[in-house]
Amino acid sequence: MNEFNRGFGAVDVRSMDTSVNVGLRTFMLGVYQKLALGIALSGGVAFLVGSGLVPGLTQLLLGTPLFYLFQFGPLALILGSAFLMRNPSPLATGILYWTIVVMLGVCLSIWVAMAAAQTGVTTRGGAALNVTFTTMTKAFLLTASAFGALSLFGYTTKTNLRPIGIIAVFALWGVVGISLLSFLFPPSGMFEVIVQVAVLGISGVLVAFQTQELKEGYFANEGNTRSLAVMTNWGALNFFIMFYNMFTILMSLLSRD
Repeated sequence: MNEFNRGFGAVDVRSMDTSVNVGLRTFMLGVYQKLALGIALSGGVAFLVGSGLVPGLTQLLLGTPLFYLFQFGPLALILGSAFLMRNPSPLATGILYWTIVVMLGVCLSIWVAMAAAQTGVTTRGGAALNVTFTTMTKAFLLTASAFGALSLFGYTTKTNLRPIGIIAVFALWGVVGISLLSFLFPPSGMFEVIVQVAVLGISGVLVAFQTQELKEGYFANEGNTRSLAVMTNWGALNFFIMFYNMFTILMSLLSRD
């Protein structure tokens, strides 16, 4: 659940003087601001639910089958919108973005709950995960640093990242498919690590690729307020999902004994 690309256009931004383009800069800042707000909201939801500040809410969302709605809901929404949103509007894409942000915030609350209770969990591959707030902080800082550097590279590079980006998209779905098939075979801790590292690396490539795609999309739709508003929501959604993937994987790797 990572790449939700809408094919923003075929304008070659390598030939554009993007360093002085105020419109592009404003557009990209809008995407990053929406991403930052999404991360803040998701973190707030995770802390509210996972910390037990409202016991009834925590029990409802984490102690009942309702949790599965939040666990699998984002993927269902993304796949469904790909078929249903033939002509997406700013309102519809905005609702989709904030809904997924809240849902994934509830999923993150599991980590907060484990850190608050100082309890661990054993993965299917047999690895013991001991989550602490210190580990979560380290994972967040590493994710933010890596994400920022990769996005900056995608924004400034003159290299066409489309070929490697397309390969990364197919590679991601391939890794997801292989990981699902692995449930048919005996669990392996080494295989878990390999899959996580692969997804982490692919997500990094997609951050740079998606940044360049947003630049191309801006020049293809420059002056079209409605299209740029929709692109802002799609861009923030793509970025948020990649950030979420990178953060949870790093948190899992750092929490392994």
